[in-house]
Amino acid sequence: MTIHSASNFIAKNKKAVFLAACICLLLAGVQSTSSSVQDSFDIVIRQGRVMDPESGRDEIANVGIRGSHVAVITTQAIRGKKEIDATGLVVAPGFIDTLSPTKADRETHIQKVNDGVTTTFSMHGTCPLNPKDYDDQMQATQPLLNYGCSIGDGDLRRAAGATDRYKPATEEQIEKIRLLAGQAICGGAAGIGFAINVVPGASYEEVFALFEVAAKYGVPAHVHARYKGNIFPQTMTVSVMEVLSAAAATGAEVQLVHLTSSTVGSAPLSIRLIEGAARNGVRIGFDFHVWTRNEGPIQSAIYDEGWQDRFGGLSYDRVWVSNTQERLTKERFEELRKRKEPILVQSDLIHESEIEMALRSPVGHITSDGGGLDEGKGHPRSVGTFARFLRLYIREKKILPLMEGLRRITLLPAQRLENGVSAMKKKGRLQEGSDADITVFDPATVRERATYEEPSLHSEGIHFVLINGKLVLEKGSVSEKGSSGKWMRHVCSGTETSTRSSS
Repeated sequence: MTIHSASNFIAKNKKAVFLAACICLLLAGVQSTSSSVQDSFDIVIRQGRVMDPESGRDEIANVGIRGSHVAVITTQAIRGKKEIDATGLVVAPGFIDTLSPTKADRETHIQKVNDGVTTTFSMHGTCPLNPKDYDDQMQATQPLLNYGCSIGDGDLRRAAGATDRYKPATEEQIEKIRLLAGQAICGGAAGIGFAINVVPGASYEEVFALFEVAAKYGVPAHVHARYKGNIFPQTMTVSVMEVLSAAAATGAEVQLVHLTSSTVGSAPLSIRLIEGAARNGVRIGFDFHVWTRNEGPIQSAIYDEGWQDRFGGLSYDRVWVSNTQERLTKERFEELRKRKEPILVQSDLIHESEIEMALRSPVGHITSDGGGLDEGKGHPRSVGTFARFLRLYIREKKILPLMEGLRRITLLPAQRLENGVSAMKKKGRLQEGSDADITVFDPATVRERATYEEPSLHSEGIHFVLINGKLVLEKGSVSEKGSSGKWMRHVCSGTETSTRSSS
C-alpha cells in the first residue's frame, strides 16, 4: 500500500482506526498492569547461582517469593518489596538436619540458622508420649526453625514398665509398647527412634514389633543399631543385618543413624550391605556427622566393660569431658562413671577414612547429631556441622561436587522423611511452588568456627537464610522478631486411627 492510498484509507475509516487505537492502548495498559503485578514479590533474591538438586537447575537467576512459597525462578528482571543481592553466592534449598534433638531455646535456633539449617528433626527419639507437648515447648520460644521429632523406644519401654535396660520386655509390655507408639505417631511423631545400643536388653521381638508399627503407620524407623565396632562376632555389621532383615520383612522405611560413630572399622561391609539392600528394594539409608569425636553420657551402656576394644582400642586419654575438655585418666574415668548425674564425654573414635567412605555412598546424608549446647559448652557439631561439610569435604578435599553435596543436606534428608511427614515434599527443593526455605552462602568462604574448645562460635559464609518466606538471617544478623518455624508432624488418616483404636 502506498503512502497516498494509506492516507485515503485512514480518512475514510477514521472511526475504525480510532477504535483500533483505543483497543491497542487498553490492551497495552492491561498487559502493563498484569506485568507489574506478576513482577511484584515480597522478597526477590537477585543474580545468585540457583542450585536445585532435584531438577538439576544450576544457573544465575532471580528468585521471587510470595508469602511462604517460591513463586518464580527466572532469568528475567523482577522486582520485590525486599531485594537481596546474591551476586557471587549460591542460592540453595535450606539445609535439613534429621538427627538433631534441638532444644526449645532461641540461642540454639540462632546457632543452627547461622549454619544454614532451616529444618531440624529429632529422629533419635526425643518426642514425649504426647508429641503436642513438644510443639508447645517449641512455640513458647518463638521458634526460628521448622522442627519435628520421633517417639523413642526407650521412653516407650519405660512407659510400658520395662525399666531395666539389660532385660527384654515381656509379651504384655511389647503389646503396650505397640499401642503407645501408635498413639504417639497419630499425635504427631514423625517416626520411631531406636537406641538399641544403649538398651542392650532390647529383644529382637520388641525391635521387630516396633518396625511393624512403623510400617503400619507409614513412618520411618531411625535406628541407633545394637553393637559398635568390629570385634567379632558382635560387630556393627551384624547390627546392620538385624536392621535390614526387619526392614525387608515388615516393609518399614529405615535409617541407620550416625553410622560412622558406630562402625569403628566395620564401615566397608556395613555400607555395602546398606547399598545392596537399597538396590534390591529395601527402603534404607544412613546418616553421619563429619567430626571424629562422638558424645554421650559416660554412664551409658556403650561404656560398659569392653568399651575400649569396641571403640577400636581407644585409650583413656582420648576421652574428654565435654563441658570442660578435661582429658581423662583411668582413675578419673572410673570416678565419673560412678556418678549418678549424667556427664557427657567425647571419645575420639571415628575414623576419617570411614567418614570419607560414607560421603561417597549415594544413600548417606549429613546430620549433626547435636541439638544444642549447655551454657555454651558441648560438642561443636551442634553449631558448625554443615559449614564444616561444605568447607572441608566439598571445597578443600573435593570428595563430592557441590551439587551432590547439596543433595546430601537438602533433598535426600527431605525424601527420607516425606512419606511420613507430607509437608517435607515441599522442603529440600528450590523450585516454583516449593516452600521458601532458602540458604544463600559463599562457597569460597563458608566455614565452621566452632571447635571442641570453643563450640559456640557461629559459622561464617552463610549470608542469608529464609524460613517459610521470612528472612531470618541477613548478613550475620538474626531477626529477633517473631517466629518462622513450623511443626513438621505426621498426620494419621482415619483408617490408621480406627485400626489403632481396635488393636
